Amino acid sequence: METLPRYAVSPLRTGTAPAPTGRRPGGAPEGGGEVAGGILARKLGNFVELSGPEREALNDLGRQQRHHGAREHLSLENGLSRSVCLIIEGNACRYKILPDGRRQILTLFIPGDLCGRCLPDLDLGDESVVTLTASTVAVIPRQAFAALVEEHPRLTRALACNALVEEAVHREWIVNIGQRTGYERIAHLFCELFVRLSAVGLTQGTRCELPLTQGELADALGLSAVHINRTVQQLRSDGLICLRGRELTILDFPALQSAAMFDGSYLHLPQTLNPAPGSPRGLEGTPLRDL
Repeated sequence: METLPRYAVSPLRTGTAPAPTGRRPGGAPEGGGEVAGGILARKLGNFVELSGPEREALNDLGRQQRHHGAREHLSLENGLSRSVCLIIEGNACRYKILPDGRRQILTLFIPGDLCGRCLPDLDLGDESVVTLTASTVAVIPRQAFAALVEEHPRLTRALACNALVEEAVHREWIVNIGQRTGYERIAHLFCELFVRLSAVGLTQGTRCELPLTQGELADALGLSAVHINRTVQQLRSDGLICLRGRELTILDFPALQSAAMFDGSYLHLPQTLNPAPGSPRGLEGTPLRDL
């Protein structure tokens, strides 16, 4: 792939990197297909009460896994793809890039997210997907998805609900870029990321992993890296967050939520993170449902 002036990544890989060991922040523990299918079942279980056979069928989807370093492509714009990637560990993003190298990040993928089209009729991608961190993905042929929903029709409803939530997130990102100030944009993204990670069990108290660099935040939010740096410092000064490396700690969720005008109902979780009245920090005693 031609190196572009603003954003360079390693080309699309077909092999596998050495398997990571242990558990990384922001990722599921090692363990093979059961873990891969389990994190997808946890997410789809937000929409449909899954049966044992349905969960077992999802586990079988995650048997073929690949390990990627940071900034490695999972798919390329205008490239042919006949498989779907399930993020098991790490993070990735979907983006579009202009001929001069300017890039817009469109979607942030976390563990449990599906990257790619589940329908077997659409082979040509109109965007690229790249890892942001070292990642483990399950590679699922789209024909396997077709067979899955044919055998387990209720999973069609769960996958359709998941697609509708993704569309709702896209709409919220458009509003974020089009109407919110820089301060509000960053606060909103931090709220959304924390709630999404909470829903799949990847937060620790008020802490979560922030997989985006300042440059990547800039490409996701339509701001300059200088603006990102200045605004993050303001959020710190206001006592809303603490950011050390890739670890984000939300110090006052109600205040951050208010600053962002964040309403998590568009995520359609069983219990959106809603701070209890009288909880000074806003997160204690009000965790998301244990899925």
